[in-house]
Amino acid sequence: QALQINAHNLEARLRERLQPLRLTVIDESHQHAGHIGANDSGFGTHFRVRIASPLFAGKTRVACHRLVYDAVQPLMAIGLHALAIEILHAP
Repeated sequence: QALQINAHNLEARLRERLQPLRLTVIDESHQHAGHIGANDSGFGTHFRVRIASPLFAGKTRVACHRLVYDAVQPLMAIGLHALAIEILHAP
């Protein structure tokens, strides 16, 4: 079975790779209908991620974003078009 792009799989990948203390994944694809990278289904292309991870300690915001992008690269390769990342402070 091929890897699917949905909020659940994106969340699972981030949990596996970044061990987040806080994580919210929101599929915002329906808000991008007709935009480049959108598909006709209205889901699976545009996501917002709010995340706090101990792996971010001492890193710049850019470095934190790179960790997130590296974690989800396999999903980017199969159609994840846009990822809005909000780095949160650990609780």
